[in-house]
Amino acid sequence: MDEHRQQMEAETNANKRSQMAKKIDNWEKALTEVANLKGNDVNGRLETEFIDEVVKDIYLRLRVPLRSALPQLIGRETSKNFVTSWLKDTSSDTRDILTIFGMGGIGKTSLTKYVYGLHCHEFDTSSYIEDMSRRCAGNFNGLLDLQKQLCSDISKTSPIQGYDFITYTSHIENLVADKKVLLVLDDIDSLDQLNALLGSKAFHRGSKIMITTKNVWLTESCLLFKTNPKPKHEKYELKCLWETESRKLLCVHAFMCNDPEVGYEEVLEKLVKYCEGHPFALEVLGKSLHNRDVAYWEECIEGLKRENSSPVNNVLRISFDSLSSKNDKDLFKHIACFFVGTDKDVTETILKACNIKTRSGITNLIDRCLLSIGRNNKLMMHGLLQEMGRFVVREESPDKPWKRSRLWCHEESFKVLKQEKGKGKLLGLSLDMRMLEKEKLGASFELKTDALGKLNNLMLLQLNYVQINGSYTNFPKELRWLCMHGFPLKSLPSDLPTENLVALDMSYSNIESFGICYGDPQRLMSRKKLTGSCLKNKRLLGSLKILNLSFCEELCCLGCFANMPSLERLIVRNCIGLVEVCESIEACVKLVLVDLSYCNKLEKLPRIISMLKKVKTLVLDGCNLGGSQIKITDLEKLTAKIDIDKKPSSSAILEAITNDFKFFSISLPSSLVSVSLKNNNLSMKSFPIDFSCLSMLKNLYLDGNPFISMPNCLRSLPRLEMLSMGHCKRLASVEHPPQTLRKLILFSTFKPLLRKVVFHPEMSPLDLIIPWKLLAPSSLEIQGIVKIQPIEGVEEKVLRSLGWSKLDFLSKRRTGTYTRYRGTEESKIQMYYQFGIFSTIYGGKEMPNWITDRSKGPSISFTILSCQPNNLRGLEFCCLQAFIFPNHQFHYPPLIVITNVTKNRTWIYEHCIDNVIVDEECVILLSHWMFGKNEMEGGDHVTIRTVTGRPYNQNRQITVECGVRLVYEEEEEDALCYYKSWNHIIGGDLTGYQLTTGEYILSITGIKMHGVEENAYYRELLEDGSHYKGLIVNFAVQND
Repeated sequence: MDEHRQQMEAETNANKRSQMAKKIDNWEKALTEVANLKGNDVNGRLETEFIDEVVKDIYLRLRVPLRSALPQLIGRETSKNFVTSWLKDTSSDTRDILTIFGMGGIGKTSLTKYVYGLHCHEFDTSSYIEDMSRRCAGNFNGLLDLQKQLCSDISKTSPIQGYDFITYTSHIENLVADKKVLLVLDDIDSLDQLNALLGSKAFHRGSKIMITTKNVWLTESCLLFKTNPKPKHEKYELKCLWETESRKLLCVHAFMCNDPEVGYEEVLEKLVKYCEGHPFALEVLGKSLHNRDVAYWEECIEGLKRENSSPVNNVLRISFDSLSSKNDKDLFKHIACFFVGTDKDVTETILKACNIKTRSGITNLIDRCLLSIGRNNKLMMHGLLQEMGRFVVREESPDKPWKRSRLWCHEESFKVLKQEKGKGKLLGLSLDMRMLEKEKLGASFELKTDALGKLNNLMLLQLNYVQINGSYTNFPKELRWLCMHGFPLKSLPSDLPTENLVALDMSYSNIESFGICYGDPQRLMSRKKLTGSCLKNKRLLGSLKILNLSFCEELCCLGCFANMPSLERLIVRNCIGLVEVCESIEACVKLVLVDLSYCNKLEKLPRIISMLKKVKTLVLDGCNLGGSQIKITDLEKLTAKIDIDKKPSSSAILEAITNDFKFFSISLPSSLVSVSLKNNNLSMKSFPIDFSCLSMLKNLYLDGNPFISMPNCLRSLPRLEMLSMGHCKRLASVEHPPQTLRKLILFSTFKPLLRKVVFHPEMSPLDLIIPWKLLAPSSLEIQGIVKIQPIEGVEEKVLRSLGWSKLDFLSKRRTGTYTRYRGTEESKIQMYYQFGIFSTIYGGKEMPNWITDRSKGPSISFTILSCQPNNLRGLEFCCLQAFIFPNHQFHYPPLIVITNVTKNRTWIYEHCIDNVIVDEECVILLSHWMFGKNEMEGGDHVTIRTVTGRPYNQNRQITVECGVRLVYEEEEEDALCYYKSWNHIIGGDLTGYQLTTGEYILSITGIKMHGVEENAYYRELLEDGSHYKGLIVNFAVQND
C-alpha cells in the first residue's frame, strides 16, 4: 500500500493523481471490511476437517452442486432428459408435481439425485429429503426429523423450536408460499409423510416437487390435491434397462470398462438375462464379481437361484413386507408361484374361489410396482420379484419342501409326489414333466393318484404331461384349479371330484368327448337315456366357470352343458376334430366368452351361436365363415322349407341358402363387446354378418381376410373403438370408419395394396397402426397425414397455385424407390403432401428459374420485407444435391430445418419417402411450404438449412445450392382449400409434434407421445431434455 502511495505522490498529472487516490481509498475500505468479518477458528482441529466444513457451508449458502457427488447414470438418458425437460417447463401457472415410481432398486433415487444436483441452483431454495421410508420406520420422531431438515434446507434463518407435526407443517407452508422451491421427497411410503411435508396450501408459482415411491397412488391422495386449483401432476414410471444398457452397466462395475474381458462373454450374457435390466442387481453383482474368474461367475449364478438373503432380494422384499394385508401377501405369493403370464380375469376367477380378494389385491400390488398388466391382459412380474416371492415361500421350510404352502419347482414337486410326502398344508402344486430331464430323476415318469390323497387343502394343481394311474376317488376334493395338459385318457374320469372345481384346463389331451351330446338327430334313439344321465349328475360341475379344451385334436363331441350352470368361459381352440357342440349350451346363461377358433368341422355353428344370449366375447378365427356353411346333407332340410309337392328349382334352393345366411347374421348376440373373425376367407361379396344389431360392440378383429375395402356394415356400429384389419392382402381402401374409433390396425408383413384411408371430418382422436415402410411409394393417401400422387395427375389449378405449372416436363420421367420389404419399384415423378408441405424430387442439375434468391452450400438466410397488407402465405424452398460417389443412384432426402429467428420458431421436416432412385448425377428437391398468418411476417429473419438425416447417408451426398422464393396471396380461387382443411399442418394443430423446447418435428415415422425422446436423427439440432409435449391430437402412424 505504501508503494502505491509513493507512486501517487510522484504523479504530476492532477487527474491521474486524483484517480489513484480514489483507488487507494476504496482498497483501504475493503480491507477494513474484510478485517472486521467474523470467521471460524481452527481451534486445534485437523485442517482437513475445517476445510471440509467451510466448503459445505459455502455449498449450502450458494446452492452450487458438488458435481463429484452426482451418481453415475448409465442407460438413463431418456429418463434424465424427461425429468430435466419437466423441470424446465414453466408453462404451468400452478406448482408442478412429478411422481417417479417403479420397483425397488430400479434407480429412482439415483435419477432424482443426479437431476437435483444439476439444477437445484436454478431455484430460490431447494431440499432433498432422502430415504424417507427407512428413516421413519421404527423411529417415533422420524417424521419430525424430516420436517426439521426441510425447514432448515429452505430457510436461511434459524430453525423454529417446535415439538409437534402441526407446528412444523404450518411453518413449511409459510416458507414455500413466497419462494420458488425445488423439493425432492425420496421413497415416500405413507400419506402422513406427504401431508406433513407438503401441507395443504399452495406452493409458490414455479415450484417443482419430485416424489419417488413404490406406491404410485399415494401422491394424488394427499391434502395438497384437495386445494383449488389442484397441482399439475405427472407420473413417470422408471422401467428396467434395455439389454445393451444392462450389459454396459454390468461391465462398468465388473470390469471397470464398457466391454467384457475375453472369455467372459457367455457368463456375462447369463447374468444380464438373470437381472432382466434391474440396475441395482447389475451393480451389486458386478461389484461382487470384480476380479473373479469365470468359474466363480458360474457358481455365483447357480447360487443366486437358492440364496434367500442376497442384497438384491433384501431390497425387493421391502415392498412385499410393506403390504399391510395378509390377503395381498398371499395373492402375491400365489401369482409369483403359479400365475405369471396368465390372463388377469382368469386368475381373478380362480383365486377368488380360494377366498382371495383379487380386485383390491391386484390393484394394491400394481400400485406398489410388484405387478403389472401386460399385453393381452396378462399378469406380468419382473423375474427378480417373482424369485423373491418364491424365496418367501421357501423360507417356510427350506429343506423340507413338502411342508411348504406352495410347490412350483417341478423337480421338487415330482419327488414329493413320488415319495408320497405331501401334507395337508400344501395349497398349490405345479408339475410339468416336460420341464424335467430324465437323467436327473432317477425314477419312473409314472405317478399314482394315491400320492395326492393326503393333500386335503390343495386348491391349485397343475399336472402337465404326467402319466398318472389309479383311482381318482381320493383325489383332493378342495381343488379350484386343475390343469392337466397332455392328459392321456379318452374321457374325464367319472370318479374325479369336481364339485368345487372352478377352472379346468385339459388342453393338448387325448380326450375324445366331454360330457354327452344329443343334438344330432341320428342319436334320437338314445336321447332319453342320455338325458337321464345328465340329470343324474346335474351338479357334477356346478362350480365350473372356466373350461379349456384347446388343441385336443381327438375331441369330437362337447356337451352336457346343463351340468355346468356357472360356466363363464369356454375355450376350445384348434380342436380340429370337433364336430358337435351340444345345444344344451343354451343353459349356460352366465357364459361371457366363447372361443371356437379353427374348429372348422363344427356342424350347425350358426345355430350354436344363436343360443349364446349373453356372450360378450366371441372368437371364431379360422372357421371358414366365408365359405359355404351349409353342407350337402342339409339340402334336404332346405328343400323341406319349400313346397315339397313341387320339384324345387335351383333358384328356390339358392334363396333358401341365402335366407340361411341371413338367419346366421341376425342371430349374433346383441350383448357382444368383442368379436374376432380372423382368417375366415371373408370378402366383400360373401361377408355374411350384419352388424346392425351389435350396439355394444367395441372391438372387432377382421385380420387375414381378403377384403378389398372396409365392409360398409361397419359404419353403423355406434360404439366401435378398435378395428383390426391387419394382414388383409387385398385391402386397398378404408373409408369413413365409425367416428367412435380410437384405434385402427392396418399392419401387414407383406406388400400391402393399401392406397386410401379416409376419415370422417369429425373423427375423434385415433391411433393408426400402419406399416409405413411397406406401403407403395406412389398413389397413396392417408387423409390428414400424407398424400402421394403422380405429378402428371395433379390438377392444373393446384400446380398453378403452387407456381409449378412449368414442371410439365416431369411427366415423361421416371424414378424409383427401394425398401427392404418391397424391393425396387419404378414409378412416375410424384408430388408429396404432408404437414402443409408440398414437395417433389427429380434428377437435374439446375434449380427452377423462378427460384431467384440462391446461396451456395446447405443453408440460406434472408429477411422478409415488410408489406401492407401482410399477404405472405408461404415460401418455396429448393435444394440441389450431388452424389459424392459416381454411379450412386440412391438419394436420401435431407432433413429441412426452417427457423424464424425473430419469432423463435423452428420446424424440422423429415420427408415421408426413405429414398429415391435417379439416373442423374444431381437431384432437385423442390418444396412449397404453406404458413399461417402469424408464422411468417414482414421483418422476420429466417434461416433454412439441409441436414443429412440418417447416419448411413452422411458421406454419400452434399447440398450444392439452396434457393428460396416467397409466395404471396393472390385474389383468385383458392385451389389449395382441400389441403388447407387438414388439421395437422403448419398454422394448424401440431401439438403432438412439438417438443418441450419449442421445435416441431414434422415426421410420420413414429407415434409421438408425451415423454418420448426425440429421434436420434434430430438430437444434434435440439437442446438437451427435448421431448414431445403431448399426444398427437388426431392421427398417428406406427412404424411396426
